[in-house]
Amino acid sequence: MATSEAYEVLAVRYWSRPATRSEVYLNFRLYGEPDAEIGMDYFLWVARNPRRTIVVDTGFSAAAAGRRGLAAAIAPAAALAGLGIDPAAVTQVVATHGHYDHVGNLRDFPAAEVIMARREYEFWTGPLGSRGQFAWTAEPEDISQLQRIQAEGRLTLFDGDHAPAPGLELIEVGGHTPGQAVAAVTTAGGCAVIASDAVHYYEELERDWAFAVAADLPQLYRAYDRLRELAAQAGTEIVAGHDPQVFTRFPGRGDGGHVVRIGGAAAQ
Repeated sequence: MATSEAYEVLAVRYWSRPATRSEVYLNFRLYGEPDAEIGMDYFLWVARNPRRTIVVDTGFSAAAAGRRGLAAAIAPAAALAGLGIDPAAVTQVVATHGHYDHVGNLRDFPAAEVIMARREYEFWTGPLGSRGQFAWTAEPEDISQLQRIQAEGRLTLFDGDHAPAPGLELIEVGGHTPGQAVAAVTTAGGCAVIASDAVHYYEELERDWAFAVAADLPQLYRAYDRLRELAAQAGTEIVAGHDPQVFTRFPGRGDGGHVVRIGGAAAQ
């Protein structure tokens, strides 16, 4: 890959909350370990170089936060503005899956092509997405916004693997949701794999502990295997979707607040 297509990759934390292992791991009691606090961070991600800026996921909306009793530490749009990014000027947004904390705020990106796995879009706009065990993880307004974006001709749906820009590959892995995707981004030092919710916590890969929310448990394990294969490649770094360890696994790359640089700044 040409150096000019390397990206600076940033993890942008917009909220944190307390959590426990028994809450976030499926059937945690089976492991025979005492419960413990683990915490949960909420992120969106940015991949940028001199040619383009790509936003991966868009956080939860203020409306969703109000309905769910949440309070983001910083609004996603404000967090991006702090990085010099105007959401209205962003031309590509990756929606890794349809959960409320990943596809809120899409209306803040009126000029963007929104990219999502076809299986994911069809699930959430189909009859099963509104059934109780799935519906609580999504916001109807967010799904309606995706449908409006499709009607405007700005929604790109893909199957399997997709390269929407030089230096960026999207990989559909499923498991957590039917069409959960991850983003493999070329950096100056190798590759940053934005796992989003394919891997919430590093322990999922290290201890083979399944996350509590899984649309397809066998596929969730297959997704873990795929991420391990990617992690074994030289220069590849996995970026977990909700793990506070993101801020400790990349020492010296944080801003002391809500941003950590995963991949080095792109060549100018």
